[in-house]
Amino acid sequence: MAKLLTDAATLRVADLPKGRTQPFDIVPDADARAALADALGIVALRKLTFRGTLAPLGRHDWRLTAELGATAVQACVATLAPVTTRIDTRIERRFLSDMPAPAELEATPEDGIEIPQDDSEEPLGDLIDLARILHEALALALPDYPRADGAGIMAAQAAPPGSAPLRDEDLKPFAGLAGLKAKLESDG
Repeated sequence: MAKLLTDAATLRVADLPKGRTQPFDIVPDADARAALADALGIVALRKLTFRGTLAPLGRHDWRLTAELGATAVQACVATLAPVTTRIDTRIERRFLSDMPAPAELEATPEDGIEIPQDDSEEPLGDLIDLARILHEALALALPDYPRADGAGIMAAQAAPPGSAPLRDEDLKPFAGLAGLKAKLESDG
C-alpha cells in the first residue's frame, strides 16, 4: 500500500500512554483521498474521516474503537455512470500481545493457514498502523457492484458474423426436460 497518510497515522506501541485512552482523529486532505481512491480503484473520495480511541485492554493489549465516515464515488457496473455512496461504519479491533503474527502461523497441507474466527483480533506488534486499518475497513464497506438509479439488467448477445444474435430470451434450458419427461412417461 502506498504512503497515503502522514506518519501520525502510525502509532508506536511503546509510546502509547500506559493506562490511558489515546484518541485519534484522521481527516485526510484532498491528495491523500485521491491516492486512497486510486488504490481502491474507485472514482473519488469526497469526504473521509476516521475517529476513535485506542484504549488499554488489560496489561499488554489494546482495543481500537472508531467510526469511519466516507462519501465514495464509484462507477456503475452497468452504465459506468458515477454512483455516490455514503458509508458510516463502526470499527473495532483488539491488538493482542499473545497472538501469533501471521508469519508465525503454520500452514497445514489440507487447508493452508488457519484463519481465526474473530476477525477483530490482531497480533500486537511494535506499531499500530491506523492508515492500514482505515484502508481495509473502507475497502470492505464499499459496495461490490454499485448501480446507478435506473440502470437495468444488461442483456448479453453474441453471434458469428452474418447470423442473428442469440439472446437470453431464446435460451430455454428446461424446455428439453419437459419433452424428455413426456417421452419417458409415454414409454413407460
